Amino acid sequence: MGLFNKFKNIQQDKDHYLALDIGTEMVKSLVFRLDKNEKKGVIVGIGRQRQKRGNMQSGAISDINGVIETCRRAIEEAKQMAGVEEASHAVMGVAGELVKGTTTTVHYERSNPNDRISLSELKEIIQRVQWKALERIREQMEWELGRSVDVKLINAAIVDVRIDGYRVANPLNFQGKSLSISVFNAYAPLMHLGAVDMIAEELKLDLMRVAAEPYAVSASVGYEDILDFSGIFIDIGGGTTDIAVVRNGGLEGTKMFALGGRAFTKRLSQVLRIPFDEAEVLKMKYAYGKLQPNVAQQFSKILTQDSKVWLGGIELSLTEFAEKDLLPSNIYLCGGGCALPEIGNVLLNEEWTKHLPFTKTPQVNFLQPKDVVNIIDQTGELNNPQDITPMALANLVVEMSTKEKTISQILHRAMRDVQK
Repeated sequence: MGLFNKFKNIQQDKDHYLALDIGTEMVKSLVFRLDKNEKKGVIVGIGRQRQKRGNMQSGAISDINGVIETCRRAIEEAKQMAGVEEASHAVMGVAGELVKGTTTTVHYERSNPNDRISLSELKEIIQRVQWKALERIREQMEWELGRSVDVKLINAAIVDVRIDGYRVANPLNFQGKSLSISVFNAYAPLMHLGAVDMIAEELKLDLMRVAAEPYAVSASVGYEDILDFSGIFIDIGGGTTDIAVVRNGGLEGTKMFALGGRAFTKRLSQVLRIPFDEAEVLKMKYAYGKLQPNVAQQFSKILTQDSKVWLGGIELSLTEFAEKDLLPSNIYLCGGGCALPEIGNVLLNEEWTKHLPFTKTPQVNFLQPKDVVNIIDQTGELNNPQDITPMALANLVVEMSTKEKTISQILHRAMRDVQK
């Protein structure tokens, strides 16, 4: 059964579905149902389980059996809260340094501008975009790793279509000389995806979709109809920081680097000479203002230097986007790591922005669950930025079940052709 047929069936049954966010520190599991009248996803169960140290490395799975067991506990917890026995249709997120996302644009000059754009013509152009994107990403990864690596396309989304310079939602049946199509693609190594498939198989999940997490987050906040929306999304997890840059309503690309909240915990553990788990507890108390002022001041001094190192990763990641155009001034933070005060403080320091061409002084915003517009939290327990990523994964299912199909179907066929 094809992916889009599967999503069609989702609207017709009353099953519950699963969003699974396998993070470095935590596995987060959401059980949800689709309200087709409201075109919303309704969260009815939540499961959170801490990963054992060694299960994950730089956002990638390093101990499959350990991750399977943690996921199993998180899923059972969510199903118990939801009061359901079955929630096997799943969407899972992937992250890590080797997950690459980029937008590729093809400009096509039509030989007969008076002819209306047909389905076959559009499919041919999209396939051209996809092959060009695959070639580019293979070259990039070979250059970074010093060797060739097998990759697979995991996400594709048309972010911009223009006919003779005018933006349109669907180019079919339009006339015009020049047609430009921009497609965002996310790729992951086959080894990485193989681990995800094995986890799904062991947990007896019907894996409907695997998504690059920064793509999911950037697509969840409801800006799609605002053509001039631009922003930088930063998701700070335990082992990685994921970045997505959106310009004029379209996702331009994603970057990831292996530095997240766990690095700050290690620093506290080393300086205070306490076990890692104890340092994690103290770090979270500090993040939410639950330590005495004198202790909090000590923590701030310890973590400030590491936050500057983290900011260096942000600056380096944004450099490539800055080569194409001015950077958006709105920065949106989510993930458990963004709770640390030092993160917001270093981003608001104007010194680092002098090295990059922002449109104006950056403004820092913290994403909240209410910002994920297509998801309703019936449990009342999703209440901080670390809950955004699993909600964003659930949002992808809602989007695919309600989105206009024609362009999406062409894109999906092109994805399959590239993967053969």
